Amino acid sequence: MIGYVTLGTRDLQRAAKFYDAIAKEMGTGRMMEFDEFIAWGTPGGGAGIGLTKPFDGNPATVGNGVMVALEAKDKAHVDRIYACAMANGATCEGKPGPRGDGGFYAGYFRDPDGNKLNAFIMG
Repeated sequence: MIGYVTLGTRDLQRAAKFYDAIAKEMGTGRMMEFDEFIAWGTPGGGAGIGLTKPFDGNPATVGNGVMVALEAKDKAHVDRIYACAMANGATCEGKPGPRGDGGFYAGYFRDPDGNKLNAFIMG
């Protein structure tokens, strides 16, 4: 149902470097690119992530309670995505590890604009 999620940024080129690194670790790349918008993902694949400066011209702000979850292949992939994010300017919101019962494993981080993401696997 979801084709892509768009997040706001104050600096598209800085943010693009961060998401280029994350996308590479996840085995994908840019799927759309315009002057004020870039999206990463695989056409016809799972949902992608887009970045833009807000259309209304107001500063980009972080949505309280909003998070984008990136599906990893296994626990080691969660760890690598998290490490890649941290190496590219992310801030920690919860190191990779098990959460609750049932095998959910995730690492949480914020991109350089403060948008919250996680890398996860289910059971």
